[in-house]
Amino acid sequence: MPVTIRDVAQKAGVGLGTVSRVLNNSLLVSSATRLRVSDVIAELNFVPSANARRLSLGKTLTVAAIVPFFTRPVFIERLRGIEATLSESAYDLVIYNVETPQKRDDYIRNVPRRERTDGVLIISLPPRDSDVAGLAQTAVPVVLVDAYHPALTGLDTVTTDDVAGGRAATQHLLDLGHRRIGFVGDSLETNFNFTSSRDRFQGYQQALAGAGVPFRREYHAQGEHGRYEARQGAATLLALPERPTAIFAASDTQALGVQQAARDAGLSIPADLSVIGYDDVEIAEYLGLTTMRQYLFESGKRGVELLLDRLADPTAAPVREILSAELVVRQTTALVA
Repeated sequence: MPVTIRDVAQKAGVGLGTVSRVLNNSLLVSSATRLRVSDVIAELNFVPSANARRLSLGKTLTVAAIVPFFTRPVFIERLRGIEATLSESAYDLVIYNVETPQKRDDYIRNVPRRERTDGVLIISLPPRDSDVAGLAQTAVPVVLVDAYHPALTGLDTVTTDDVAGGRAATQHLLDLGHRRIGFVGDSLETNFNFTSSRDRFQGYQQALAGAGVPFRREYHAQGEHGRYEARQGAATLLALPERPTAIFAASDTQALGVQQAARDAGLSIPADLSVIGYDDVEIAEYLGLTTMRQYLFESGKRGVELLLDRLADPTAAPVREILSAELVVRQTTALVA
C-alpha cells in the first residue's frame, strides 16, 4: 500500500497539520519537530500527493500561458524561455493554444480565475478595449508578453520595440544604397489584433521618410502570415516594371517566402535582391539570413520572472520592460548593384 500522510504523522508522533506544515516549509514548526518529521518522510519514502498539496496551499500550483499558433517558431522559442524558468519553481505550465478569435476571447475571459490557475501569461495577443475591465479586475496576476494596452497600466509587461526594429532593418538597406525597398508582412488589420508586423511596417515607413525616400504603395504586400503567402506577395513586387532591389520581410518565415519568389523569378540573392527578415529563429543562421534578432527566449523568461515576483508581492509597482531588437548581418543583403 502506498504511504500516506497519516502514516508519516503516526510514526513521527505528530498531527496531520504538523506534517503538512513541514511539507509546505512553514515557519510555525520547531527545528526539532521538522527534523523528526523529515527523517520519517525519508525513511518511509513518502511522496506527497500533488493534488493534496494544492488543496492544503489553496493554490493550483499552475501558470497558464495563452498563446496563439504555438507551433510557430517565435512562439516555441518564447515558450522555451517560459518552461525553462518555471521548471525551477513549484509551478506547472498549462498552455492554452489560440487558433480562432472565439478561443482567444474565451481564454482571456475565463482562464484568469483562481480555481483554474495561480497566474497567467498572455503572449502576443494585445488586449482589446473590451478586455480591459476584466483583466484589470482579475483575481489572479496577469503578465503581458509581446503584448500591450495603454489602459492596463497595472499589469506587468514585456515587449519588444518593433517600431525601432523595423526602422533599423530598413535603415540597414538604406545604408547599403537601396532606395527601392519593398515590405512583405501580415495584414495590417487582423482578427487577433496582432501588432508586431504593423509596428515593423511603421518603422519601415519612418526610415524611408527620414532618408527622404517616398513610400511607394505598390511596394507593400500584406496577407496571412506564412511562407506561401509571402512568396505570393513578393512575386507581385518582383513582377513590377520597376521592381524593388531589396525587401524587408516582417518575419523570418516570410523572408523564406521572399527568397523562394526571388528564385522563381530567376533573381540571385543578394546580387539582384537583398532580403532581410525579423526574429532570428534557428533556421535563419543556417540559411545565412540577415535579420533583426528578437530576444524571444529572454522575453518568455522575463515574463515568468515578473509573474513569480508578482505572486510573491502583489503590492509591488507594475513593471513595463521594453527589449530591443538587434541587427544581425549575414549573407542575404549587399550593396545595391
